[in-house]
Amino acid sequence: MISICFYFQVHQPFRLKRDYSFFDIGVNHFYEDEDSNRAILNKVSEKCYIPMNRLLLELINKYNDRFKVAFSLSGIAIDQFQKYNPEVLTLFKELADTGCVEFINETYYHSLAFLFSKSNFKRQILKHKQLMKELFKQNPKTFRNTELIYNNELAHFIEAMGYTTILAEGADHILGWRSPNFLYQPSGCYKLNLLLKNYKLSDDIAFRFSNRGWEEFPLTAEKYASWLYSVAGNGEIINLFMDYETFGEHQWQDTGIFDFFKQLPEEIFKHPDFQFINPGQAHEYYTPVAQIDVPYFVSWADIERDLTAWLGNPLQNSSIEAVYALEKKVMNTGDQDLIDVWHKLLTSDHFYYMCTKWFSDGDVHKYFNPYETPYDAYIVYMNVLNDLHETILQRQKAKKKQSRKKA
Repeated sequence: MISICFYFQVHQPFRLKRDYSFFDIGVNHFYEDEDSNRAILNKVSEKCYIPMNRLLLELINKYNDRFKVAFSLSGIAIDQFQKYNPEVLTLFKELADTGCVEFINETYYHSLAFLFSKSNFKRQILKHKQLMKELFKQNPKTFRNTELIYNNELAHFIEAMGYTTILAEGADHILGWRSPNFLYQPSGCYKLNLLLKNYKLSDDIAFRFSNRGWEEFPLTAEKYASWLYSVAGNGEIINLFMDYETFGEHQWQDTGIFDFFKQLPEEIFKHPDFQFINPGQAHEYYTPVAQIDVPYFVSWADIERDLTAWLGNPLQNSSIEAVYALEKKVMNTGDQDLIDVWHKLLTSDHFYYMCTKWFSDGDVHKYFNPYETPYDAYIVYMNVLNDLHETILQRQKAKKKQSRKKA
């Protein structure tokens, strides 16, 4: 039996005010562009989240427990659903109630915390895990790091936290001659299972579906199912990982993307040896065929599939080092509002906006990017960070003054 494993990432950052300037430092302590956050969240909800969630509910009802998918919803995406569009969250809860949808654990703030503060990384995971329990009544045993960032060290950390499964990019340079269509184990781990994304088959939907210059255009459900069938005899599990915004936002409704996905399960079920499973079920059906050694970080971003989308230039490196340098100071304030603001500044999107790779070519780095240039993103971010730093220092002084009065 060959399994199809769909996993969708759902994430929206809290965007900063594009006009937050040097002159706002010490004066204006509200950094979020609430109008843009609300407008984008509601636009994507209407184009993607609501219609696609309803389609998934329809498919689950049609095929009962035979059709399954998995999600990773960042904590700050959920915060925005609660704030701006509760209907989306209601639909996700309905999906959870079907028993056919797995909700995967990740960092609450969709951050790069593992690279800079493992203690904060763990706190974010536990906070996100608690949210999954409260909202969806699930105790996640599957973990995926932000943007599928992964290496051996991360796997060992996650195994020690008691997880059974971790997701990663099936990059050619880590697989070598191997296929992503099997269950693996991280190097040096003996309890944790590793699922690797089949990036070609995933990207055929996520990136190439509406490309009229693509030699396989148009992509039909029947054609795609035939590609999946070709794995028979050369694989056991096909991991199709992608942004949820693929449906209706990256690939608009008029491309036929919803019709394609609606038809896909029927085409797949025509082959008696194929089934759908969730990531957390993989170890119930398969045994790892080998250990995969990944000493260096990989991700699902860009052609390089490394960290350069977030840490590839001096703007990104200096800003992320500066924000993590504030961790001890901000945590010592005990002020939950300040701590929450600081955490939102850890979100990986802020550094993604500063990426200079191919910026002039109008590539994917400009999608939903509120800034004209990476330098603009850097300036706004550092202005906000400097104001937060000044606020923390003021709180520290006030605290010391109060302590002296009590003494």
